[in-house]
Amino acid sequence: MKKRADFQKVRETGRSKAGRFLVLSTLEDASLPHFMVAFITTKKAGKAHDRVLLRRRFRSIIQAHWDRVTPSLRYLVVIARYNTITATYAELEKDWLKTANRLGMLSPLTPPIP
Repeated sequence: MKKRADFQKVRETGRSKAGRFLVLSTLEDASLPHFMVAFITTKKAGKAHDRVLLRRRFRSIIQAHWDRVTPSLRYLVVIARYNTITATYAELEKDWLKTANRLGMLSPLTPPIP
């Protein structure tokens, strides 16, 4: 997502939930060609290298759990909170999963087939 209009559409008509380290906003849109994701890391989150690290971590978390996101055609905005840089990767992943679950955008885990 690069256009201000897309961010405004998600903010005005989408759903949003806050976690301990992040805020997730999402909007389902069947007309999208593919999944659209954006990361917002303000200067409150830390210096430039800290913000880059946070974006990489968020991207990795989304890639690891992409198969559980339903429906897959949606906008997703991940906003880092001011205390996010103090969190470990495991804490960020746990918070992301909890917040995404509260938004109802994750399918339940299925046990592996033997």
